[in-house]
Amino acid sequence: MSITGKLLINGEWVTGQSGTYQAVNPASGAKLEPILSKASSAQVDAAVAAAAACAAEFRRCSLAKRAEFLRACATEIMALGDELVQRAIAETGLPQGRIEGERGRTCFQLNMFADVVEAGDFLDVRIDTALPDRQPLPRPDLRYMNQAIGPVVVFGASNFPLAFSVAGGDTASAFAAGCPVLVKGHSSHPGTSELMAQAIDKAIKQTGLPAGVFSLLMGAGREVGSALVVAPEVKAVGFTGSFSGGMTLVKLANDRPEPIPVFTEMGSQNPVILLPKKLASEAEQVAEGFVTSLNMGVGQFCTNPGLVLGIAGPELDRFIKAAEECLAKQPAGVMLNQGIQEAYNEGVATISSQPGVTCNAVGESHQGKTGFCGQPTLLTVSASDFIANTALTEEMFGPASLLVTCKDLAELEAVVTSLKGQLTGTIQTAPGEMSEYPELIDLLNTRVGRLLVNGYPTGVEVCHAMVHGGPFPAASDVRFTSVGSAAIYRFLRPICLQNYPPELFPEPLQNSNPLNIWRLVNGSRTRDAI
Repeated sequence: MSITGKLLINGEWVTGQSGTYQAVNPASGAKLEPILSKASSAQVDAAVAAAAACAAEFRRCSLAKRAEFLRACATEIMALGDELVQRAIAETGLPQGRIEGERGRTCFQLNMFADVVEAGDFLDVRIDTALPDRQPLPRPDLRYMNQAIGPVVVFGASNFPLAFSVAGGDTASAFAAGCPVLVKGHSSHPGTSELMAQAIDKAIKQTGLPAGVFSLLMGAGREVGSALVVAPEVKAVGFTGSFSGGMTLVKLANDRPEPIPVFTEMGSQNPVILLPKKLASEAEQVAEGFVTSLNMGVGQFCTNPGLVLGIAGPELDRFIKAAEECLAKQPAGVMLNQGIQEAYNEGVATISSQPGVTCNAVGESHQGKTGFCGQPTLLTVSASDFIANTALTEEMFGPASLLVTCKDLAELEAVVTSLKGQLTGTIQTAPGEMSEYPELIDLLNTRVGRLLVNGYPTGVEVCHAMVHGGPFPAASDVRFTSVGSAAIYRFLRPICLQNYPPELFPEPLQNSNPLNIWRLVNGSRTRDAI
C-alpha cells in the first residue's frame, strides 16, 4: 500500500477539498512526502450521513460477523508490514521497538474485542417472563439488553499513533459495540493514520459490511473535529489528549440540542507515594525505576509519574540524591511534535518559577541536536507551598516530575487530599508497610482510577480488569475506562422490550438462546433456553 494523502468517506478514497499540508519528522524538522489533503465541511457531512445510514444495519449484524470484522482489521494491520512501522517512526520520532510493540497491542485489543463480542456478556441480557396470574397486578414480559449507541466520533491521539488512534481502543470498542466510527485523524501522524485506515477499509470490504461503518477525516480540529461533534447523527465521542481540548469537546457536546456523552481521557500527574520503610531498604532502586518510568517515551505518556510524595528524612534524601544522579545522565529525547515540545518547555518554566520550587536536576542538554527535543527535569517543593498553589497541580506533559517533601504523615495526607482526580496513584511500600497507613491509602483510592503497589504507572495492560480513567479532570466520566474490555460499555445503551412479539425478538432475547450466551432469566444466571 502507499500513502495518497486522501480521505476515506463511505468506502471511497477522495482528495480533501479544504487545502493541503505535509507531515513533519520531529527528529529532524523536515517535511515528509506526500502532500496531504484536508476535509471540507461538505465532506464531513457526507461521512456523517454515511455512518448514520448504516448504523441500524451494523447494530443488527450478527455477533459472529462483527467478530470476524474485528479480526480482519487486525490481520490487515499486520499485513501492512514494515511500511507502517517506518512511516510511524518518521512521523513520531518513536523507536522501532516501541512502534512494533504498539502495533502488537493494537492487534491484540482488536482480537480481544472479537472474543468479547462472541461471548456476548457485554449485552447484559435480562429477561423477566410474564406473570399473568400475579396478584394484585400481572407482570408483563420484559426483556433487557445493551445495544449500540449509534455513530461514534474518535479523535486520534498524538502520543499513541496506533493504539489510541485510527484503529486504537476507542475504535475497536465502538466497532465491538456495533457502532459506525468516524475518525478525526491526528495531524502529527497522518500518513500512519491513512495506512491504518486502508487496513480497516480492506477488512470492511472482505466481510461485506456497509462502507459507512468507517471514515477517516483529516483537517483542523476547530473545523473538522467540531463539525463532527455537533453533527446531529453523532451519538458519542472518544478523545485522548489535553484537558483544554477535551473540555472544548465536552462543551460542544453539552450545548447541542441533543447532548451526547464525550468520553475523554485528559492526563494527570499520577502521584507516586514513597513510604519510609521502602526507602530505608531500597531508596536507590526505587529512584532508578522512577527515572526510567519518567523518561519512557520521553515522558509522553498520560500515566507518566509527574508527581512524587514523600516524608522528609534521611530515607527521602537518599532517594532524591539517587534520582538526581540518574536523571542527570538521561539524554534529551525527541518529542512528538513542535507544539508538544513548546508546551512542555513552557510548562516546566512555569512550574519552576513558582514560589518554593527548586530545580534539582536536568538531563543532558539538547543543544546541537536536531528536531524537537525535551530535556528531563526533576523539581522539588515543600508540601505547604504545594498545597497553597494550585498552579503546581498542572501536568507537565513530558519527562519532568515534581517531588513534594512532607514534614510528616499528616502533611502527606493533606497533599493527597488537595489532589485533583488522577488516572493512577502508586504506593512504594515495604512488605506489610501499607497496613500502617489505612487513611492515606483510602484517600488515594478516592482520587485515582488505578492504584499500583511497587510498580510504575507507565504501561497500561490491555485486558479485562484494566481501568484507564479516573475522577475528573483525569477523565470526563469517572464510571468508564478507555482501555480493556470494559471500554465497550461507553458505546452501548440499554433497551427494554415489553410484551414484544416473540417472532421479532433479536437473537440475544429469543427463548431458545441461539447464541448460547449467559443471561439473567427471572433472577437466575443461566444459558438454558426458556
